[in-house]
Amino acid sequence: MSPARKKDDTTPELGKFLKDIRVSRGFSLREVERITEGKISNGYLSQLENGEIAKPSAIMLHRLSAAYGVDYGTLMERAGFVSESEAPVNRVATSILGELTSDEEEQLLNYLGFLRSQKAKK
Repeated sequence: MSPARKKDDTTPELGKFLKDIRVSRGFSLREVERITEGKISNGYLSQLENGEIAKPSAIMLHRLSAAYGVDYGTLMERAGFVSESEAPVNRVATSILGELTSDEEEQLLNYLGFLRSQKAKK
């Protein structure tokens, strides 16, 4: 990482969250690039997931939310654009299970990724 680029406190969490979602969907970095019609390069996404991008733009987060089928507000919150109290709660899991902690949400994504990988093996 170059000295000009500095990791942001929220970026590692955002990067890991994005990677967990991508993996749970069974997408490779190149597949995301294809899905977004090249608007998000696999290199950019890799840097974002590894915390090398300090602040992704709102448009990039919007593109990722569309590609992954996740709530845009959630990505904006994770990137630090809006606070948790300002973010709209519009998640099916939240409506069924109540508010989830970050750890619970991460564990659910990991389990979903596992289930999907098992389904793909059949």
